[in-house]
Amino acid sequence: MNKFSDLCHHFFIVSCFLLAMMHSLYAQDKLPVIRSHITDLTNTLTSEQRSVLEKQLSDFEKTKGSQIIVVMIPTTGQEAIEQYAIRLADSVKVGRKGIDDGAILLIAKDDHAVRIEVGYGLEGALTDYASKRIIESQIIPHFRTGDYFTGISRGVGAMIAVVQGEELPPPSGEKSREKIPITGILPVLFIIGFFLRTIFGRVLGGFLTGGAVFLVTWIALGALSLAILFSIISFVAIITGVNAGRGYRSGGTMMGGRGGFSDPFRGGGFGGGGGRFGGGGASGRW
Repeated sequence: MNKFSDLCHHFFIVSCFLLAMMHSLYAQDKLPVIRSHITDLTNTLTSEQRSVLEKQLSDFEKTKGSQIIVVMIPTTGQEAIEQYAIRLADSVKVGRKGIDDGAILLIAKDDHAVRIEVGYGLEGALTDYASKRIIESQIIPHFRTGDYFTGISRGVGAMIAVVQGEELPPPSGEKSREKIPITGILPVLFIIGFFLRTIFGRVLGGFLTGGAVFLVTWIALGALSLAILFSIISFVAIITGVNAGRGYRSGGTMMGGRGGFSDPFRGGGFGGGGGRFGGGGASGRW
């Protein structure tokens, strides 16, 4: 019993350290949480425009397998858009693992800067030159007149047209990250968490569960922001006594079965498939 108590004590300390580390890392990164193919933190696009772009990119991913996302933020701050884009790419990991067929269209609206970040697997098709031409001919002219939707739509359309000509493995219908049964592990952790709560109390049980959820999510998905989000949700759920089953819908869980990008609280997973980036692409200003 003493050994078990010591083990719980050490795990509690590790959990506290992890939560502090998560908070620190999250504050430093300041990267947006990606919940769909279209992320607009500037409230520039209407819901109808976002839906049109979301369908366009979702359909493309289903038929081609490649992932393209659009991220619109107010500013990158003191950081160059190139550095910000590669950090975002490393965080989200757009594209399939081993194929690296992802691309990001990043717009820093207040900075008047735009960047196309290209995964390793698309650098032969969506070259630096091709990316630059798309930015200068399809995106910037519309951004200069304030027509952001048309600029994004034309830019995305041109990116899709280029990638369509690239020979890529067909979509398998299953993202590589889903080989790890995260959808089955998280409910079990929640159940264990409520069991721990009855033994150690709300706070300690919450810390233990939050630390475990963080580690499992980070190892399984490689997404720091998602690991932080789920650990916080699990911690709050344990200390407030929220029914663990509420977070899971019939026909799917927070991390749903098909993969791709969608809101995690509406079923269906979100996040990239493990694609790698090496700084390929191009930038522009308007």
